[in-house]
Amino acid sequence: MSIVQELKRRNVIKVAVAYAIVGWLLVEVASVVLPTFKAPEWIMQVFTFFVIVGFPLALIFAWAFEITPEGIKREKDVDRSQSITHLTGRNIDYIIIAALILGLGFFAFDKFVLGPSRDAELVQATTEAIAEQAAEAGKEEIANKSIAVLAFTDLSPQGDQEYFSDGISEELLNVLAKIPGLRVAARTSSFQFKGQNRDIVDIGQQLNVALVLEGSVRKAGIQIRITAQLVDASNGFHLWSETYDRELANIFAVQDEIAAAIVGALSEHLGLDVEAAPRVIAAVNTEAHEAYLRGRYLVVQHTRATIEGAVREYEKAIVLDPDYALAHAELAMAILLLRRYSNMNLTEAIAKATLHVERPWLLIRPSPKLTPPPVLSSGTGEIWKKP
Repeated sequence: MSIVQELKRRNVIKVAVAYAIVGWLLVEVASVVLPTFKAPEWIMQVFTFFVIVGFPLALIFAWAFEITPEGIKREKDVDRSQSITHLTGRNIDYIIIAALILGLGFFAFDKFVLGPSRDAELVQATTEAIAEQAAEAGKEEIANKSIAVLAFTDLSPQGDQEYFSDGISEELLNVLAKIPGLRVAARTSSFQFKGQNRDIVDIGQQLNVALVLEGSVRKAGIQIRITAQLVDASNGFHLWSETYDRELANIFAVQDEIAAAIVGALSEHLGLDVEAAPRVIAAVNTEAHEAYLRGRYLVVQHTRATIEGAVREYEKAIVLDPDYALAHAELAMAILLLRRYSNMNLTEAIAKATLHVERPWLLIRPSPKLTPPPVLSSGTGEIWKKP
C-alpha cells in the first residue's frame, strides 16, 4: 500500500484539513474577542503559537493512534479486520462540514456586521494619529521659534545697578514679546535663574525654548556698557554677540539699537519676517526712567518697605516727567499693593490710584489752556491730582 493510501486509511489527511479549518476559525474568533476584553497582545501571540504547534502533533496522533469501540489504541495493536477508520473518517467529514459552515458564518458576520464599525474606528484612529502628529509638528515648529530673556548681570564697580540691569532685561523682553510668530518665555520663568550659574542648554530645556538672550550691564557715572548675547539653547553656542559703550543720556537709543540687532539676528536664524524692531520705550527723562526702574526693582520684592520705596521712586519719576505714563500706571498698582501691608482702606487706595489711571491730559499735547495739575500729598511723596 502506498504512503498516500495509508494516510487516507488512517484519516491523517482528513485530520489535517479539519484541524486547519478549526484552527483558523479559533484564531479568527480570538482576534475579535480578545481585544474586546482588553487582553494583552502577548495572549493572542501565545494562543496562535499553540494552535500552530498543535498541527503536527495532531497529524502524528492520527498516524500513530486509532479510535476503536474500546477506546484509543496504538494503530499497530488494532486488527485490520476490526478497524473502524472508515466510520471515524465519516465523523471527521461532519466536523469539516460543520467547521466550514461556522467559518463562512463568521466571515459573513465579520464582513457585514463588525467590518463597518471596525473600519470607522480605524478611520477615527488614523485621523487622530494624523492630527496628533500635526500638533506635535506644530509644537516643534513653535518651540523652534522661541526665546527666553535672562536677567542681565550687574557688573558695575559698586554692584549697585541691579535694578538697572533687570530693567534693561525686562524692556528687551517686552520688545521681543511684540514680534509676531515669536514665543517668549515669561519674566517669572526666565528670571528664576537669576544669580545661578546654570548651563544654557539646561535652561533651554527647562523653559522649552530654542534661543536664550543673556547679557551684562556695567554702569559708571554717565558711561554705560551693555553686552548682549544670543545663544542657541540646543548646544550653548553663540549666534550673535555685541557690546555697546554709550552715555547714559542716550540709554533709550541704545536699547532700541540692541533690540534692532536682536530682531535682525532672529530674522536670520529663525526665519521671522520682521521689518523693524518695535521701539523699547518712548523717549522720557533719563533720571525719571532710572527712578521708574528702581521702583520696578523694589516692588517685585513684596515687602512693605520695598513697596513704599517703589511708591517713592514712581512719584519721583512723575515729578521729573509728569507725562511718564508707565510711571503713573506702576504707581497706581503699587498704591493698591501697598494697601495689603498698611492700614489704608480700600476706598482711599482706589481714590489715590484713580488719580493716575484717569489722566486725560496724557492723551493730548499740552496746550496753553491746559496747565499742569496741582500737587496732592500722599504721605509718601508727591501724587498728581486730577484737576
